[in-house]
Amino acid sequence: MDFVLSDEQRAIVETVRAFVETELYPFEDEVERLDEIPVEIAKSIQAKAIAAGLYAANMPAELGGGGLDAVGVSLAEREFGRAGYALQMLVARPSNILQACTGDQIEQYLLPTIRGERHDCLAMTEPGAGSDVRNMVTRADRDGGDWIINGGKHFISHADTSDFVVLFATTGTDETRRGPRKRISTFLVDMGTPGFELRRGSACVSHRGYHQCELTFTDCRIPGGALLGEEGRGLELMGEWLGASRLTVAATSVGRSQRVLETALSWAANRKQFGQSIGSFQGVGFQLADCEVQIDAADLLTLRAADRIDKGTFVDADAAKAKLYASETLAKVTDTALQVFGGMGLMSENPIERWWRDARVERIWDGTSEIQRHIINRSQMRPLGA
Repeated sequence: MDFVLSDEQRAIVETVRAFVETELYPFEDEVERLDEIPVEIAKSIQAKAIAAGLYAANMPAELGGGGLDAVGVSLAEREFGRAGYALQMLVARPSNILQACTGDQIEQYLLPTIRGERHDCLAMTEPGAGSDVRNMVTRADRDGGDWIINGGKHFISHADTSDFVVLFATTGTDETRRGPRKRISTFLVDMGTPGFELRRGSACVSHRGYHQCELTFTDCRIPGGALLGEEGRGLELMGEWLGASRLTVAATSVGRSQRVLETALSWAANRKQFGQSIGSFQGVGFQLADCEVQIDAADLLTLRAADRIDKGTFVDADAAKAKLYASETLAKVTDTALQVFGGMGLMSENPIERWWRDARVERIWDGTSEIQRHIINRSQMRPLGA
């Protein structure tokens, strides 16, 4: 790939960063304090994002989206990542899985979501399954022309601010060479559907204001037209979503790492001990130097994965490498920054302790670091017949 950004790519970076600094940063402390985003603030940010042409940047231009390619989306995500999830996700990048909508689904779900009139969330994780998606127990059974859903999901991000859920459920069992395997399908389920209950999950140490929720389905009846894509092809749709989602985590982790390092460098340059800036001591300076190297490496891994998407050579391991390294780099950078700040880093008057807490979840959601290493190792062993 060309390592020099084009004029258009530089404009994306500058535009998004200016929006983040102007429209999102001012509300970070309030969201942290309230663990909520006041409704009027949320509406204002969304309206400004739509007016600025930043909304749904990842969706095709012919559908009303921003039409950015994968590299452009990753550059935008990197800049959005400088702010906390609760605020940055108000500038929605709808799940690309919605492009599987057909017929009435396009007008009911896809286009309104791109326009910012409706909001989506995805429900995959279950208490007893987690990353073992084949072991999910939420079921959708045919009943005439309808589907009846029973089961539950947890750790469903921003479900409390969504209008509908993209739900993964089992719709039967297939016999394979490796034995019976659950057939996974995907459904579009509106909030408020009878038999569908949503409740806020436990408070989380990371990303206050960006809530995880629990979903319960009890004989929840949905029409046959709620099936997204083909029955039994849910894992394929899931794979497409997870690749983009993991790349988002990688890009946002890079952006937040850059902001954390900038803050730590400023502190190290101005904090005096023994008559000189603490950044001039090798014990501090070498740590900061390592941070920059690691951030640059994470950035390049992320942009390489995005470039491969655009060129049609992308494989799952590309996103896994980027997500693994970028999220673990963010953990190292935030921990280093806290150490550089010393005791002041743990005080709530500084953002370092917030960034330190927020960084922890990046190694867990959208596939843990262990899952990413499994994907990478699988790609290593398959060519060798193992």
